[in-house]
Amino acid sequence: QVQLVESGGGLVQPGGSLRLSCAASGRSFSLYDMGWYRQAPGNQRELVATVSSGGSTSYADSVKGRFTIARDNAKNTVFLQMNSLKPEDTAVYFCNSRRYTAWAVDNYWGRGTQVTVSS
Repeated sequence: QVQLVESGGGLVQPGGSLRLSCAASGRSFSLYDMGWYRQAPGNQRELVATVSSGGSTSYADSVKGRFTIARDNAKNTVFLQMNSLKPEDTAVYFCNSRRYTAWAVDNYWGRGTQVTVSS
């Protein structure tokens, strides 16, 4: 079992930066693929960025070049550095952890942290 707790959200002006953190508790953090998703009111949850257990990263086109995902396996933490923030980045950001095994897929979600980009 894995528990995820996001932090670092808040209010920021357009063009500003925020750094989100996701702290994971549980076994074998380094074996999980980690990701950040976001959901704005009235919209579906969308993928923002992922970092695999092997360290490879991917980004949604809307954030590519502005956001950076990273993980610190020693601290059981994944980060999302968000630069050049835009009002359309406003959403609740969720941390996700998943692991594929021969018999099942383990999939966990945090409760989210609010990011508001407004002048």
